[in-house]
Amino acid sequence: MTSAPAITRIRSARILYELEVPIVYGSWVMKHREFVLIRIDADDGAKGFAYCLTRDGPIPEIVSRTISPHYIGSSAVDPEKSFYSALFSNHAVHAAGIGMRSLSIVDIAAWDLSCRIKGEPISEALGNTKLVRLPATAIIGYPPTLSADVVADQVRSLWAKGWRRFKVPISPNLDMTVDRLRAARQAAPEGWVGFDANMVFRSSAEVSDFDARIKDLKLGWIEDLVPPGDADLVAQCRAGAETPVAMGDEQGGSYYPQALLSHKAVDVLRIDLTTNGGVTRMPHVLAMAKSHGIQVAPHMYPHLHSRVLPALGIVDCPIEWGIPGSGVHPMDDCIEQPIIVDGLMEPLKLDSGFGNLINLDWISKQQVYDPDGLLEDL
Repeated sequence: MTSAPAITRIRSARILYELEVPIVYGSWVMKHREFVLIRIDADDGAKGFAYCLTRDGPIPEIVSRTISPHYIGSSAVDPEKSFYSALFSNHAVHAAGIGMRSLSIVDIAAWDLSCRIKGEPISEALGNTKLVRLPATAIIGYPPTLSADVVADQVRSLWAKGWRRFKVPISPNLDMTVDRLRAARQAAPEGWVGFDANMVFRSSAEVSDFDARIKDLKLGWIEDLVPPGDADLVAQCRAGAETPVAMGDEQGGSYYPQALLSHKAVDVLRIDLTTNGGVTRMPHVLAMAKSHGIQVAPHMYPHLHSRVLPALGIVDCPIEWGIPGSGVHPMDDCIEQPIIVDGLMEPLKLDSGFGNLINLDWISKQQVYDPDGLLEDL
């Protein structure tokens, strides 16, 4: 009996994209978007890849120090076993936050590797190869200093191209935010318009006051109202707002999503393969949401979520896409883009694993820190 290929090496490279205009959400200031690219090699020559935002956290260091030792030498076709071995090896670091993010992205790369060895798409590995068209949301209004008129122009242009869902981020001040939301709604009176507060509010009273200003717009949701960590506060915000509440971005691990669900804090649970425990833990997250009767909606990473979620039975969730060149999620911009027909995206190409997630030409134009030579032989 031939033994399965084994994992021989895990490498990380940081890729930094400078924003032309800094993004300011209160004390959270972004001057760049930094990604980490993960590569896992097997002894048969196969390679698996995945990437995510670092949020300026030390993902390469965590991967090298506390995660890789539990993958090196293990089976390259059993990502779940390696995931749990690493997860339970360091409860203080891996259970949540940047540790869970680090483990999540390694898990995604491990699934990509396993699928490439077997020559199957990730959807087939998860037991469902049915291709479905999914709702698609355009992330508009970036940078958040764009005027209401420009936002309206974006919506009209995208509507003409088939888009029917639009999400607008909070601006440097609330008056400008309201103007931009009204402009988006007026440009798409029959469309879905959502609002991303990017965790700027600090109290349920602030949320309630803002909701009173925009509730006539019939927005799809207010997303990420307050910083994560206080499910009771999120529940208070939901109780004081007429607009539905979506929450869960940047979270994963300890008491996610249980706290949000048990507190009845959300109308929509935000999910993310890159922070919630990768592919391995996503079925558990989805099962908890289903048991509470709560819909889910993924945060960005369309090349991951559009392939995994339908395979796990979620066939109506909206997939988010940034406008190429706007700085929303630039590492997505340079790989396969969606075909949109009347609000729905056609399935992305089927290929082994997650398909092609790397554009070397784009990467070469960014600030790259690659001490382990991840990119050298690609």
